Amino acid sequence: MSVSSLSSLSDNETPLRSRRNDIKLNAFEKYDDKELRARFRVSKETVLYLDSVFGSTIKPLTKRNRSLQPVDQILITLRYYATGSYQRVIGDIFHIEQPSVHRIVHRVTVKIANMRSLFINMPTAEERLEVANDFYAIAGFPRVMGAIDCTHIKINSPGGAQSESFRNRKGYFSLNVQMVCDAKLRIRNIIARWPGSVHDSTIFNDSPLCAQLERGDFTPMVLLGDSGYPCRPYLLTPILNPRTPAEEAYNRSQIRTRNPIERLFGVLKRRFPCLHYGLGLKTTNIPPIIVACAVLHNIAISRQDEVVEEDDPLTIVEEEIMVQPSNETNQNFIVRTSLVNTYFSG
Repeated sequence: MSVSSLSSLSDNETPLRSRRNDIKLNAFEKYDDKELRARFRVSKETVLYLDSVFGSTIKPLTKRNRSLQPVDQILITLRYYATGSYQRVIGDIFHIEQPSVHRIVHRVTVKIANMRSLFINMPTAEERLEVANDFYAIAGFPRVMGAIDCTHIKINSPGGAQSESFRNRKGYFSLNVQMVCDAKLRIRNIIARWPGSVHDSTIFNDSPLCAQLERGDFTPMVLLGDSGYPCRPYLLTPILNPRTPAEEAYNRSQIRTRNPIERLFGVLKRRFPCLHYGLGLKTTNIPPIIVACAVLHNIAISRQDEVVEEDDPLTIVEEEIMVQPSNETNQNFIVRTSLVNTYFSG
């Protein structure tokens, strides 16, 4: 995954005067941890951690024109994720010109997105019992290793013959991004490349994760999804028309147990509002930004670097898509029926 350009966000911004002679702000030193967290959405410790991982690879080769150090470059990128506005990054924090911000965000985004394999993975065999126990503690639903759903990230119209494929059912242009999370809201899988008109189930069916589940790589563990997905032995969905108390109990438990994925979308978009307000970049350059934000989210969880949700004005609402019952073989419902009879009939 590469980012070739991050230049289109500020097409309508007015040119800034040259800031070559301005004194650049040392934001890391100026702000205490609380102030820095409010502006950049992570703590000072997390910024230093990122610097320790890849700072040496983005360090300027010369001090000419007071080149920005790795920590400053990381903060500029985080400020973009926190606002979605290049002009605000330039104008109110670092006093550097737009082309410099463009290059820095490109450079740092690639470095963070490349950490994906370290921080975004399905539970290992050793982790699955703990993950399942965390889900079971929510509402007594057994053998769950993840909750799955999709969320839309707003984009500008990409133009061209295929542009309408990015218009979602709500009428705006978007990417439809699939994620799987555990009960602690850690992102376990992400696909961030499909146009907004593509159905959630299509994204899942085409994914490497679906192929792994079909092979039985995670048996007997299951995912929980909403009614936008077809029921499978490894992907359990609500019963559309429950007829018995056991089926109603199953639905209540299923809905509560997959709630973490809905919470995840809210937490992620509150921490990085660029994902809520939209990314005005070339379409091909947006997936690395989304993946980088997901990586940072997991890093923050691992470092207990929290953002206080109740003080944030954003309200994130994810709408469930219903699908009609299919003519698939009853084999797809055996696991669900067995769970209803075993765990929810008493």
